[in-house]
Amino acid sequence: MKFIADLHIHSKYSRATSRDMDIEHLDKWAKIKGVKVLGTGDFTHYLWIKELKSKLEPAEPGLFKLKKKINISSKKNDWLPQNGDNQEDKDTRFLLSSEINCIYSKNNKVRKIHVIILAPNLKVVEKINARLGLIGNLKSDGRPTLALDVKELLKIVLTISDDCMVIPAHLWTPWFGLFGDKSGFDSIEECFEEYSRYIYAGETGLSSDPEMNWRLSSLDKISLISNSDAHSPSKIGREANIFDTDLSYRGIIDAIKSKNPKKFLETIEFFPEEGKYYHDGHRKCGIVLTPKKSKKINDICPKCKKPLTVGVLHRVDDLANRKDGFKPDNFIPFRHMIPLDEIIADAKGVGVKTKKVEKEYKNLIERFNTEFEILLSTSIEQIGRISSPEIAEGINRVRQGKINISPGYDGEYGKIEIFKKKERGKFSKQANLF
Repeated sequence: MKFIADLHIHSKYSRATSRDMDIEHLDKWAKIKGVKVLGTGDFTHYLWIKELKSKLEPAEPGLFKLKKKINISSKKNDWLPQNGDNQEDKDTRFLLSSEINCIYSKNNKVRKIHVIILAPNLKVVEKINARLGLIGNLKSDGRPTLALDVKELLKIVLTISDDCMVIPAHLWTPWFGLFGDKSGFDSIEECFEEYSRYIYAGETGLSSDPEMNWRLSSLDKISLISNSDAHSPSKIGREANIFDTDLSYRGIIDAIKSKNPKKFLETIEFFPEEGKYYHDGHRKCGIVLTPKKSKKINDICPKCKKPLTVGVLHRVDDLANRKDGFKPDNFIPFRHMIPLDEIIADAKGVGVKTKKVEKEYKNLIERFNTEFEILLSTSIEQIGRISSPEIAEGINRVRQGKINISPGYDGEYGKIEIFKKKERGKFSKQANLF
């Protein structure tokens, strides 16, 4: 079965997340986006696991779905696409997942590393929570912080169940990635030592894509997965994975472990320049630099003379042993994509959160069922007939990668430009002539 999975999100119990990150809204937005399997996030939090137990029921092995008695239509401003008669086939499946922040000292350096844990069932989750609860306060945050070597965390989790998977999150993020400039390592082996053989995957994160990671031969042995790390429901699926395998926990885990391109088909990626840490920079001073330029000034801000935040591209350059553009033999394909609401906003020349964008977004979803169907497979001609020539052209340009981006840096998202100001309206005028 072919399906899209987003395995890393957060609940309303994590810091800086929307209060709408509850099961009902997650189920609804997964359907709108076209995400079949969604990680639960935050299974270490006692209130969230209580909610998961009360609102979910078992589906396929290792997966869960919303109980029928849960009424999502009671949510304010609720709407859903009309995507078929057999609604049960469209039900979202949930996979038990959580993220842990490990902060510890190793080799005379403070490490801050985020990892994702995937678990096969609730019994295993309960054992993990009981064990980690002895180490740190799991109630303080949906993504708890533990003073624990991440290697020891991996050992604890796999001792409880070797069906679990531990995945380094957003590998290159400066402060919390395994390869991050501020607190990371130079290799998986340096981080996990003798337990490195149990690391089967790494998450690219928004500021890197697989092609950047292919420059490191040491990563050839792991799968590169992509997830949204969503903090609000509408961000689900901004990065995701496409599988063609059994709809089950084991089916997904085996596809990731095997790197079989017939089962793990591809990943959906941000254009990495749009991510918050692509280039080097200092946000307070408005300084953004390419790695080449920042290296010339020893990574020191030319304004305030403090260290720059070294971005992902710089860090990849430092660790890479291959040239840009290299493709390994056993790679999983990927494609870059921009969220539909951002494309609509650019085509109309308005903000993403405006009513104009919301109205057009709903119009397209109600007609074509899911955001991924629109972005990945619906013909440009069909989109143009239902929407506007500008929006159709915007999606076409994104598919072809014909866009401009001012790269992100030091926590600031990159700025996308699909249309020049003078282009807007031109396509509608041309259509009217015919």
